[in-house]
Amino acid sequence: MRLNENDFLKLLVEEQNIIHKICRIYAYDEVTQKDLFQEISIQLWKSYPSFQGKSKFTTWMYRVGLNTAITLYRKNKRVIRGEDYLVLSELKADEEYDNTKDLQISWLYEKIGSFTEIEKALILLYLEDRKYAEIAETLGISEVNARVKISRLKKKLKAMLE
Repeated sequence: MRLNENDFLKLLVEEQNIIHKICRIYAYDEVTQKDLFQEISIQLWKSYPSFQGKSKFTTWMYRVGLNTAITLYRKNKRVIRGEDYLVLSELKADEEYDNTKDLQISWLYEKIGSFTEIEKALILLYLEDRKYAEIAETLGISEVNARVKISRLKKKLKAMLE
């Protein structure tokens, strides 16, 4: 089942958060995130003719997006990073505002930043509550391998927390 261009653009707009999440995992400053977002969008468009509808559109988006980010990571031989990420909002927080969740999320992204490109993809898909079968399909690994690697990553994060 092949979608027409209008359907593709509609789905791309509806599911663009997938691209944003990939960009946030692989690039830490706004400029680099925008560049990566554009590159992933271009690759999705170029790859669209090969989309046959055998998997979900979102699974296909993850696969193309992650492959693009990983390819750029390998091409640059380093994490796609500009400035350090640990810059919080410049807005003054209301006295009653509890920034605990923001700090936890910042900590999580900082720790994920130290992972390999494949580990980043695995943890992103896991945090997105994707099923192991979909994670395996997206990354081209076995479901058992996905479960084992994610289990190890959870232990790794837990050890970082302690």
